Amino acid sequence: MSTPTIIEGTVPFSVPAANKPCYTWYKIFGDLNSGVTPLILLHGGPGCTSDYLICFQEFNAKYNIPVILYDQIGNGRSTHLPEKLDDEEFWVESLFHDQLRSLVSSLGLDKEEKGYYILGQSWGGMMGSTFISTRPKGLQKGVLSNSPASLDLWLEAANAYLNEMPEELRSVLEKAEETGVYEGEEYENASTEFMKRHSCTVEWPEEFLEVMRWMKEDPTVDMTMNGPSQFVAKATGSYSNWSAIEAVKNINVPMLVINGVNECATDKAIKPFLDGIKDVKWVKLQNSTHAPMYEEKEKYFEVIAEFLLGKTSS
Repeated sequence: MSTPTIIEGTVPFSVPAANKPCYTWYKIFGDLNSGVTPLILLHGGPGCTSDYLICFQEFNAKYNIPVILYDQIGNGRSTHLPEKLDDEEFWVESLFHDQLRSLVSSLGLDKEEKGYYILGQSWGGMMGSTFISTRPKGLQKGVLSNSPASLDLWLEAANAYLNEMPEELRSVLEKAEETGVYEGEEYENASTEFMKRHSCTVEWPEEFLEVMRWMKEDPTVDMTMNGPSQFVAKATGSYSNWSAIEAVKNINVPMLVINGVNECATDKAIKPFLDGIKDVKWVKLQNSTHAPMYEEKEKYFEVIAEFLLGKTSS
């Protein structure tokens, strides 16, 4: 059996407002010169890392589709900018679009003979949906996985789930919202329980925990764009009013939308994607919440591969 091709590296990313050299870290499973269109993965957040998507190495091995992971700016192995904490004019969606565009160009995937697919998961699908709406050169198909069409729709679902929590847990989370104190063992336990119900219902793998370690080590992006609350958007900042409802009407490539059950990317939250995108297919995974790459991996990979390798129309 031949040894799988794995390439890891960095490419420069010009960010004039950063006032220092920046770079994007990436990792490739498979051969970009194989003639098979590669899949670029956009991880969640804002403020997470790509570690939890490392399982897509298995996707590459099974379906022979090259996979490209990368860490978004401010996270993981890409350039960190802790000096930009609370700089809401810096941490805007277009920054992440520019980084993705830079990576695509650096890898030569925007050339006519190359091309690529995109899969955005959670925030990656949110940011990815608006990126795809710009009709980037070389993009052939896109997948929006566990992503809402607006932040308001996500928060609406989160608060509905909060109301369903046992009283002893709900009261702890509500107290944190009232006081603005998001720390302490009780809060950590209640927050973890919420995530176990609505984000990942199986035992959290090491890769999942690694993301949390990165976020704890440098919370710059998360705290500036999200703030400390799971249930209320920051009152200011470009992300607080985020919506792709109008933008996705401009998408002109085939798209796949995936969601699960009891997650914040509810059927209502993804409906604007289904209504607005001209060529769209929807798959709902019945045994997953927000982390199908761990909760229902084989089925999840199968659905993605079938869409990417199958017909171009839904």
